[in-house]
Amino acid sequence: MKKTFKELKREARAALKGKWGEGVLLVFVLLLFAFLCDLPSGYYQITHPNFQQELLTYGMQWSFFKFIIPTSLLGLFVFYPLAVGASNSFRVLLAGDKNLVDNSFKMGFGNYLHNVGGMFFMMLFIFLWSLLLVIPGIIKAFAYAMTPFVLVDNPELSCYEAIKRSQELMKGNKWRYFLLALSFLGWILLGILTLGIGLFWIIPYIETTIAAFYNDIKAQKGL
Repeated sequence: MKKTFKELKREARAALKGKWGEGVLLVFVLLLFAFLCDLPSGYYQITHPNFQQELLTYGMQWSFFKFIIPTSLLGLFVFYPLAVGASNSFRVLLAGDKNLVDNSFKMGFGNYLHNVGGMFFMMLFIFLWSLLLVIPGIIKAFAYAMTPFVLVDNPELSCYEAIKRSQELMKGNKWRYFLLALSFLGWILLGILTLGIGLFWIIPYIETTIAAFYNDIKAQKGL
């Protein structure tokens, strides 16, 4: 029997009890790395006042090589593995392993090339589907959403197999996943109203609930 959203959230709050501070620290680290990954594009735009004109004159080739590639590479090789580790640190938190920050780095960078490859192909497939229309891209993003968990939970699978496993898990669960995400809308708006400060507590709550959702659909599928 599938767990209700209320049960998943209760499970997440119970796991985070006494670990909210470390959850906030982990979110801070994630956002810091996200900011650092975005520095090349930000720096280029600040130091080149004619950036918009350059885009119009030289086209996307210019922007691609000047700032999109550095930003994308930093995201791929630094932020994505850390994000994989963070998602899974909340997953093992549900099982009682309380070392959130340590687990994030261990699991994200421990099987480094596997995690980088899995995230690269996942984002590539979502991008390619998005070229068709926005809606197919969104649907595929939901289908691939469990890939970060599968990469760590099933290291014997290839990157492509991990993505396929995520699709198997999300078959019949994409709408439920969308509704679960939507149920946090009020909390997210509240976090924004606190100048973003509240999001440092809300994000761990969301991530742990999604990890509980992964455990639930995995049990339902018998995988």
